[in-house]
Amino acid sequence: KPFMPNLVPPKIPDGERLDFDDIHRKRMEKDLNELQALIEAHFESRKKEEEELISLKDRIEQRRAERAEQQRIRSEREKERQARMAEERARKEEEEARKKAEEEARKKKAFSNMLHFGGYMQKSEKKGGKKQTEREKKKKILSERRKPLNIDHLSEDKLRDKAKELWQTIRDLEAEKFDLQEKFKRQKYEVSHQVLPGLTCPLRAVLSHQLPILNTGWAGYLMEMSQGPGCVRKDLCPPCHRVANT
Repeated sequence: KPFMPNLVPPKIPDGERLDFDDIHRKRMEKDLNELQALIEAHFESRKKEEEELISLKDRIEQRRAERAEQQRIRSEREKERQARMAEERARKEEEEARKKAEEEARKKKAFSNMLHFGGYMQKSEKKGGKKQTEREKKKKILSERRKPLNIDHLSEDKLRDKAKELWQTIRDLEAEKFDLQEKFKRQKYEVSHQVLPGLTCPLRAVLSHQLPILNTGWAGYLMEMSQGPGCVRKDLCPPCHRVANT
């Protein structure tokens, strides 16, 4: 036999009668208020987001304007720098052109002077028939010995060969210089010990009257060595011997 529990029927409370419509209405109002609050919160959040978006756009526009201003300033500075460089380049070119013109004028003047001097020398040679001086001979010899040194196109091996050639030339010149110095010393010794002892007073008078303006080189040396209380060879110069004895 199945078990049947004792079921107690619900007790209906005493008092007023329940109004289910009012309960449903209150519940609907509550839900509506909650929905309205959610909508207001959404719109408030949306408003804040829009404000933040507007602020972000403003910051972006401000940053863009700042970058444009910075770019404009950099562009102006670059233009000023380019203008200064152009002015400096133009000034240097003008200075170089001026120096080049001055150099050309100087060369032309020097060349003209050389031409005039050459014509003058030719006229002088034709007119007076003078011999070439020692200074001119020296200049001619030096100009013939001096050769232009063009080494820009040479390779490393050829540069070494050129350096060896120049070194050998220097050694040859030094040897030639030494030989000339020794020759000069020998000639000086011969003049002082062989020529001067044979000079007499008449020769001294000739030297003193005929060579006053040539008191250089051997002439000056002879004049200096021939001056003194008397001649070296007194047996060949009686006047000096008498003066010395007095």
